[in-house]
Amino acid sequence: MDAGGQIFSVDPLERQAARGHGVVTSMAAGSDVIVLGTSRGWLVRHDYAFEDAHDLDLGSGRSGDHSVHRVFLDPGGKHCVATVVHPGGAETYYHHARWPRPKPLPRLRGLLVNAVAWNRQSITEASTKEVILGTESGQIFEMAVDEADKREKYVKPLFELTEQREGIKALQMETAVVGNSTRYYVMAVTPTRLYSFTGIGSLETVFASYSDRAIHFMELPGEIPNSELHFFIKQRRAKHFGWLSGSGIYHGELNFGAQHSSTSGDENFVENKGFFDYSKLGDSGNKPRSFALSEFHFLLLIGDKIKVVNRISQQMVEELVVDNTPETSRGIIGLCSDPSTGLFYAYDESSIFQVSTSDEGRDMWQVYLDMNHYAAALSHCRNPFQRDQVYLVQADAAFAAKEYYIAASFYAKMNYVLSFEEISLKFISIGEQDALRTFLLRRLDNLTKDDKMQITMISTWATELYLDKINRLLLEDSTGSTTNSVAEPNSSEYCSIVNEFRAFLSDSKDVLDEATTMKLLESYGRVDELVYFAGLKEQYEIVVHHYIQQGEARKALEVLQRCNVPVDLVYKFAPDLIMLDAYETVESWMMARNKLNPGKLIPAMMRYVSEPHAKNETHEVIKYLEFCVKDLENEDPGVHNLLLSLYAKKEDESQLLQFLDTKFGKGQTSGPEFFYDPKYALRLCLQEKRMRACVRIYSMMSMHEEAVALALKVDVELAKAEADKVEDDEELRKKLWLKVAKHVIEQEKGVKRENIKKAIEFLSETNNLLKIEDILPFFPDFVLIDDFKEEICKSLKDYNSQIEQLKQEMDDATRGADNIRSDIGALAQRYTVIDREQDCGVCRRKILTVGGLHQVGRSYTSAGHMAPFYVFPCGHAFHANCLIGHVTRCSSQEQAERILDLQKRLSLMDRKAAKDNGAGANGESIMSTTPVDKLRSQLDDAVASECPFCGDLMIKEISQPFILPGEADEKASWEIKPQPATQKILPMTMSI
Repeated sequence: MDAGGQIFSVDPLERQAARGHGVVTSMAAGSDVIVLGTSRGWLVRHDYAFEDAHDLDLGSGRSGDHSVHRVFLDPGGKHCVATVVHPGGAETYYHHARWPRPKPLPRLRGLLVNAVAWNRQSITEASTKEVILGTESGQIFEMAVDEADKREKYVKPLFELTEQREGIKALQMETAVVGNSTRYYVMAVTPTRLYSFTGIGSLETVFASYSDRAIHFMELPGEIPNSELHFFIKQRRAKHFGWLSGSGIYHGELNFGAQHSSTSGDENFVENKGFFDYSKLGDSGNKPRSFALSEFHFLLLIGDKIKVVNRISQQMVEELVVDNTPETSRGIIGLCSDPSTGLFYAYDESSIFQVSTSDEGRDMWQVYLDMNHYAAALSHCRNPFQRDQVYLVQADAAFAAKEYYIAASFYAKMNYVLSFEEISLKFISIGEQDALRTFLLRRLDNLTKDDKMQITMISTWATELYLDKINRLLLEDSTGSTTNSVAEPNSSEYCSIVNEFRAFLSDSKDVLDEATTMKLLESYGRVDELVYFAGLKEQYEIVVHHYIQQGEARKALEVLQRCNVPVDLVYKFAPDLIMLDAYETVESWMMARNKLNPGKLIPAMMRYVSEPHAKNETHEVIKYLEFCVKDLENEDPGVHNLLLSLYAKKEDESQLLQFLDTKFGKGQTSGPEFFYDPKYALRLCLQEKRMRACVRIYSMMSMHEEAVALALKVDVELAKAEADKVEDDEELRKKLWLKVAKHVIEQEKGVKRENIKKAIEFLSETNNLLKIEDILPFFPDFVLIDDFKEEICKSLKDYNSQIEQLKQEMDDATRGADNIRSDIGALAQRYTVIDREQDCGVCRRKILTVGGLHQVGRSYTSAGHMAPFYVFPCGHAFHANCLIGHVTRCSSQEQAERILDLQKRLSLMDRKAAKDNGAGANGESIMSTTPVDKLRSQLDDAVASECPFCGDLMIKEISQPFILPGEADEKASWEIKPQPATQKILPMTMSI
């Protein structure tokens, strides 16, 4: 018996299973339903799901002996086929679980059906779909029954055994979908043979194809009471089969997706075939009367005992004894299984016994392990301890066979059986450093992220083993003559281990201690790997420093160009790199574009500049600075100053002058036109004797006198151009041209008349800015006036023309003044006619209303007792008070306050005048009218500068709201309020 305890157990289920209808002759089960056939022609259906039982009579009142030969039940427990044997022959019945009684199948009358195969993939509760039947005469039929039709739809003959006529004892069928078609797999057994049929299409097509091709069969001669064929079903699919034959049990796994060609040319779907010999049971020639097939075991019925044999190891593991069998019984008749529930049943003439399983696969890992089937053993392990046992056996076997690398891989997978130290010592004791390294690496693969300390320690140990291996390869005697000869570093093994080590460093960079690992690499002299690891740990300073020492500027620059490298390292190593390879360094800087601050690279560039260079050599610093200034639009004064200084040191002054003429800041609204320091530039250019550049700088600094003075020392034309640049200061411009003229006259040493001629030509270049009298002082006193006769006459004519023009302008001004005086006189006599019915534009009262209106001030001119008013050229007229009020309301707060202030001051002056003069003045003011007129004029300008209805004031009123904030009460008074709820509406009648 297996070490884990009993797997199978037998318990009585029914004692009077036949329910008084004779003895049990046959049995079938499916989905917790058991159907028994009795010796009196009855079917007893036990439905354990509903705890119900039904008795079904197959005799139909027929007299005489009639016994149920075989009963067949589909896996769902709905469809049942039974064959009854009676003196007149055999009769086959079909019964559905919903029917009260079975129906005979007339087309099968006279045929003794021994086997039925159901199509598990297609069968439904309402229809059997295609069903295969096997008869005692060796015939195979196809049948289908629909529950609604109450009879068979069809019965077709499919095949008949003609070569060796034997009865079909069992049938099994499986289907698989292939594209849009169905492939059928059928197995049939006779007492001595197992036939297999397969094909695509319908069953009729499949069996018809064997009329012209050989039938695939397995023959096992021998006698047995009953030949049986069973499929083990899991998830509605057959996984393996077993055939109970006279010689033993032929079994194998079923792979319906495989297409293996057999020796007979047929397609075989059986794999891993096996055969169990009955001699292993130990019984003296007793053969099983029946058997059942579980996932891992055979259940063999021998006598009243059920012997359980492990299908894989072919060892008997249990022996079950069926107890409490009545003395009148002839013993256990057979076994059957329920593929839906996984239960097994044994039955005798009156009772049913249930054979249950309890985790039959729990010890299969050990079975496979004993057979050295390690992969299968691992797949059946239930816990880590069991897996460790499998790995231990594999590792020990490989270790004993001196396959140390394989052993290391298996040892690394163990966690409980052997400790890490024990395994390590096994390899150390035999000096297998490489296998130990393999073990450590595989152990790292199996550790979890939580084992941080163990991962770090093992990784460090593996690092040292790698370094030791590399050194051993270097010190190996490659020629065999000496012991200290160094091996070629380019050998395949050496390169392979170095690459493997680097890959390990890359994978383990996050778990290795940085300081410890670098110390190890340094102690073993592995500089390249040290640099590689430093790069992995982002210690780029070490990497770059190493490449610079090796003179590999390009590799150093490649490191510095990585995204995660701090930019400070670029500045730190810039001096060394530009001296090592200026071209590559500058190209790298230019590729970085705005990521670098050119100002921080100035020290490196200054170092490069301080070194001598060939005349035809491209100046890399100038190239980079031009890139910064032109492409990157850099505004750093230091960068511009450095570029200017480099231009100043070049013999060709053209680039310097072009740089000075370029306005780098012209795109900015309020920025400078240039970013360099002009004072520094001037001092530098003077030092380098770049005079033309100095003239440009003086000019940009608006030091035009200095620019012209210096230009006269270089080129007169340059001085003229500088003098002509002054446009907004005519006096300064004339002064500069005089300075140029003086220089020109003093420099001429030829004949006097030639000097005078050149001086006169110079005057024409000034665009009439200078006259002959301006340059006469520059000539010697003894020069004859005849030499300047023409120019003097021309100058006098010009002055005469100017005097005439001024005289004409004075006459025009005099006439304009006379016209103005005439207009002023005419204005004093201006008047307008007002209709007596004309209304005020504001109050709508008559303009000529007598009395009743408040006066603004006594200073207003009034006609009799009429209120003061304003009349505009457009025809609108307003009372003075009305106009002031209207304008005040529509103006801004500041303007309104000014108008009210003027009105108040005017009123105060009126009252003061009235008080000083008394009532005897007859309403006329004797006060000086000058202050009053001034105030009145200001008030008139404020309120009557334009008509309020025709001017800007009316236009501004468009933006004001229709209802002003102060008119809220007026607005509320217009609201329509609902009627009170208590108000009653009186009915009104109208009589006609």
